[in-house]
Amino acid sequence: MKLSEKKLFLLDMDGTLYLDDDLFDGTIDFLNRVKEMGARYIFVTNNSSKGADAYVKKLNRLGIPAKEEDFYTSTDATILYIKNKFRGRKFYCIGTKSFVDQLRRSDIDVCTELCDGIGGIIMGNDNELTFKKLEDACILLKDESIEYIATNPDWVCPTAFGYVPDCGSFAEMLWRATGRRPHFIGKPRPDMLLLSMERFGCTKEETVMIGDRVYTDIASGYNASVDTVFVLSGEGTLADAKSSDTPPTYIMKNIREVYDNIK
Repeated sequence: MKLSEKKLFLLDMDGTLYLDDDLFDGTIDFLNRVKEMGARYIFVTNNSSKGADAYVKKLNRLGIPAKEEDFYTSTDATILYIKNKFRGRKFYCIGTKSFVDQLRRSDIDVCTELCDGIGGIIMGNDNELTFKKLEDACILLKDESIEYIATNPDWVCPTAFGYVPDCGSFAEMLWRATGRRPHFIGKPRPDMLLLSMERFGCTKEETVMIGDRVYTDIASGYNASVDTVFVLSGEGTLADAKSSDTPPTYIMKNIREVYDNIK
């Protein structure tokens, strides 16, 4: 099925549609064209540092109309995973205040200080990270019975000046200190994509994943058996695509080129 015939476009954001507060050329044209086609787009992000409400405000500020139901985040997928497997367990949380608040609103029992009854650790992309959080995690991870879950495996988060560490880098640091690795949620796992397809009644053939990272965005599409578009406007390089075990269906320079292929 050609891109112009797709019914569901699953979109990464950072490095794909914008970088920090700089909207990429072609983003608005692309989103408008998807609507004109009678198709639907959903923003699928691994970034767990803020909830969908914060993304709505950001996209609206950038000139993109958006509602909370237009998003599926790694936090959403993590909440579903915990409710399905560890309902009632108390988790120590390494993450932003926004992340902690979203977990609590979803009836996940979380704490931000060491206390009795902790049965696991949840870690997200934490731009409020402190040494105390890392130390607490090292103490808890000495106990092999402690569940260890992380929202996403991304090494870095793109910024206007380059990159900063993301959840995958924090997890690598803790692995060096404790020998423990987390169970990662979010891309490259296919869960967010499959749930989005189920929600909107779209088949794998009707769906496409678009993103700038081969090891998360493109791999998640590959693992969900949907077509993928790798854009070279963010973290990933052409060499990444050529050496990957999960090669993209299409490689394009940026979202403007994607638009040109569906207009």
